[in-house]
Amino acid sequence: MYLAANGRPDAPPAPQGVRRRVPAAVLALGAVSLVTDVSSEMVTAVLPLYLVLDLGLSPLQFGFLDGMFNGATALVRLLGGRLADRGGRHKRVAGAGYLLSALSRLGLLLAGGATAGIAAALAADRLGKGVRTAPRDALISLSGPPESLGRSFGVHRAMDTTGALLGPLAAFAVLWATADAYDAVFAVSFCVGLLGVLLLVVYVPSAPGATGRAATPTPAPAPAPGPAFAALRDPAFRRVLYAAALLGATTIGDAFVYLLLLRALDMPPVLFTLLPLGAAAVYLLLAVPLGRIADRTGRRTAFLCGHLALLGAYAALLAPVSWPSLVGVLALLGVFYAATDGVLMALAAPVLPAHGRAGGLALLQTGQALARLLGAAGFGAAWTLWGPRPALGVAVLALAGALAAAWRVLPALTARAAPARTPAPAPPTESS
Repeated sequence: MYLAANGRPDAPPAPQGVRRRVPAAVLALGAVSLVTDVSSEMVTAVLPLYLVLDLGLSPLQFGFLDGMFNGATALVRLLGGRLADRGGRHKRVAGAGYLLSALSRLGLLLAGGATAGIAAALAADRLGKGVRTAPRDALISLSGPPESLGRSFGVHRAMDTTGALLGPLAAFAVLWATADAYDAVFAVSFCVGLLGVLLLVVYVPSAPGATGRAATPTPAPAPAPGPAFAALRDPAFRRVLYAAALLGATTIGDAFVYLLLLRALDMPPVLFTLLPLGAAAVYLLLAVPLGRIADRTGRRTAFLCGHLALLGAYAALLAPVSWPSLVGVLALLGVFYAATDGVLMALAAPVLPAHGRAGGLALLQTGQALARLLGAAGFGAAWTLWGPRPALGVAVLALAGALAAAWRVLPALTARAAPARTPAPAPPTESS
């Protein structure tokens, strides 16, 4: 098992020999994600309008297409992780995913309103996203010392979220300038997506581990990757996966939170599209600070406290909702993502060997995504059968129980690593 220099995957960093500057590879990957998210969110912002209002698809048809391809994305991550671990081709596989997503915008442009062409373009976009996610996160985890992984992932997620905020603004600017020409949005999105691929090729090193892996003792030579589910053999990784999946299965999905706010405040439907921006803004502001706090105080604690914030958001929805409480719910939702998204990757990465890092992270991401899909479907069914308030009450109880269970599961992760602390090794130093 591969551990942080002080013997704990989620422990505070050792004060000696640790570079505090964010590695250049992480900043480069953040820039790639920022540009790519501008491209993808431009399409995401206008796609429902284009398909339903312009092409005449029913909401059921659109929902089926979107749900089917989003579910497939979770499974494709396993393929991306597996391919990246073969020969350490993380950059190459991630680049293929980014390029495929960029080309999907061109597919939308050339589809000409044909449903089959649009479906193929959407499939290519989701396939590209699924393939690139695990190799990209593996590159981040291999680019710097394990003691500062929370900060590295926080910086990346903040830059990624910046792109997600700018994308819809860019889309509406293009629509305004071209009198609602959706083809212009797809064309601009394609060009921006290609820029992201170019940034990856030019500025992201093929082997970032050479610049920041000295803090982690790594055997040489690195063995070939094992079976696709080899990470499950490690009890420490299994505990992280169990906790993430259990907590994921008790989340209800952001769309339901926004729908509950919309109903409670009787807001005009046009404001529905603005609600995610509030949570995203909080996420952007807190991703880096909470990542640094997680490195100092323990990533397990930060991860669980993030879900505690989500529990607070759900509980606030059970009380009479006012405009101030709306702000509170959106803020808590942003805190949840800032304290869990990158932190979970930082928590799991040090227990995975470098040669199997992408595959292990892909397995974790897939398990969490499928669990969240199950949780959202369960809440939707409960809402249909019992109504929104009883369903939300059950969700609050389920999340509280999952938090208690996760609190019991994750401490064993640190307990297992404790013997590695004695005798204490010499303080690690980083290579220049």
